[in-house]
Amino acid sequence: MNFQVKGRNITVTETLRSYASDKLARLGKNLNSASTMEVELFCEKNPSIADNQVAEATIFTKGPVIRAKGASTDMYASIDLVADKLSRQVKKYRSKLISHNAHVRGSLPPEPAGLEMKNEPGGTEGPTIVKTKSFTVKPMSAEEAALQLEMIGHDFFVFRNSESNDTNVIYRRRDGNYGLIEPK
Repeated sequence: MNFQVKGRNITVTETLRSYASDKLARLGKNLNSASTMEVELFCEKNPSIADNQVAEATIFTKGPVIRAKGASTDMYASIDLVADKLSRQVKKYRSKLISHNAHVRGSLPPEPAGLEMKNEPGGTEGPTIVKTKSFTVKPMSAEEAALQLEMIGHDFFVFRNSESNDTNVIYRRRDGNYGLIEPK
């Protein structure tokens, strides 16, 4: 991750620069190496502002721009505040990114109705398979499959299409009609 520390109305000493880079560079392990972070340190000149030592950090990622601002009476404490805020925001960004990518790739199936949630020893909750059903897949036409679907009273029916010899699924749509899923 590219890292840049700037000062406005303040001289950025080497110790201040190294403290900011040490504190904020830890966030780089959760971000893409092409990400850029800019840190701006400045002192508010208004005497009515008690927390006049301000640190602002901006992270430019492939997705959103992540920003945080921290102010206190000490510049080191302001950097700590910014680091904490950015840490929370980066974790939130990463969790959204991971869950979105996993869903796009298909590794996270949509939650099926009727599955019970079970507590696992690790403390995470997830759906568990409560029933397994096996049956022979017979070759038939889509019209025969629709008739079978009506006879068994389910919302979907898996069958082997007699024309293409592929496994297909016919399902009942909300509007009362049928839908057919065919693999490519």
